[in-house]
Amino acid sequence: MTDYHRDGRAGIDADLVRRLLADQFSQWADLPVAPVKIDGWDNRTYRLGAELTARLPTAESYTAAVHKEHQWLPVLAPALPVQIPEAVAKGEPGQGYPYHWAIRRWIDGETASPDTVTDLSGFARSIAKFVVALQACDATGGPGAGAHSFYRGAPPEYYHEETVGALDVIEGRIDTDLAREVWETALASSWDRPAVWFHGDIASGNLLVRDGRLSAVIDFGTSGVGDPACDLVIAYTFFSGDSRDTFRSAVAQDADTWARARGWALWKALITLAGDRDVDINQRVIDEVLADHVATRTP
Repeated sequence: MTDYHRDGRAGIDADLVRRLLADQFSQWADLPVAPVKIDGWDNRTYRLGAELTARLPTAESYTAAVHKEHQWLPVLAPALPVQIPEAVAKGEPGQGYPYHWAIRRWIDGETASPDTVTDLSGFARSIAKFVVALQACDATGGPGAGAHSFYRGAPPEYYHEETVGALDVIEGRIDTDLAREVWETALASSWDRPAVWFHGDIASGNLLVRDGRLSAVIDFGTSGVGDPACDLVIAYTFFSGDSRDTFRSAVAQDADTWARARGWALWKALITLAGDRDVDINQRVIDEVLADHVATRTP
C-alpha cells in the first residue's frame, strides 16, 4: 500500500480517482477526470466533468474534515450570504487509498487577489458580512475547536512554543521585543462568551470572486465552534489602510478578539519566516501586525 502520509501528493493521481469512482460511484465513472489548476496541500482536488469535484486528503490528519464538512456544510449553507461547497457524496477507503474522500459540486470563480478584486473596501465589507453571518449560525452540537481544526478556534496559546522558537530563530530580523509583546497580549485574553462558528482559514486562496466581487467561500476543513478571532487574520494578510478599516468596522469585534487575531497572524507569519518561506510576504504581515498593535495600544 502507498504510504500516503509520507508521500501523499505523489501517490494521488487521476487514475486513482477513476478507480475509486468505478468501485464506489459507477454513475460518475465515465466522467473525465482532471486536476484543478490551483490546488492545496491538505487535499488533492480533481474536476469530474463540468459539475463535480473529487477531493482526496493527503494525510490522515486531514480526513476529519471530510466527515465534518459532509455533515455541516448543508446546515450552514442556507444561513450564509455567499455560496459554499456543496457536499454531494462521501467516498470510502479503497484501491490502496486509506482515507475517506469527498465529492463536491464545482463552484465557478477566480481566486481572490488584488488583480481579481475590483473594490477592496467593498470586498472587505463582503468578508465581514460572511464572518458575522457565520457567527450567527446555530452552534448547537457543532464541532468544538481542537485537533480537527488544527486548534483554530482554541486559545492561540496552543502554539506558544512554536511562536517563541520562531522568534528566537529570527532574532534581529524583526523587532522581536515588540513581537513578543503582541504575542503576550494575545495570550492575555480569551473568548468568554458562548462558542460560535468560525471558518478557520479565511485566506485569499479560499475566497472566490466573480465580476470582481466575493461569490463563494470554500474549504471549511478547519472550521468549528469556538473563538472566532482566527477569522480576522485576513485583515493583515489581504487588507490594509482603508480596506482594513472598513473590515474592522463592519465585522464589529471587540479589542480583545482583535488582540488574539494579531496573535494568530503573527504566529503563522513567524513560523513561515523562520523557515525562510515567502519571506517578503511574511515580513509584510509581521510589519502590519506590529504597527496595528502599536496603533491600538491603550494610552
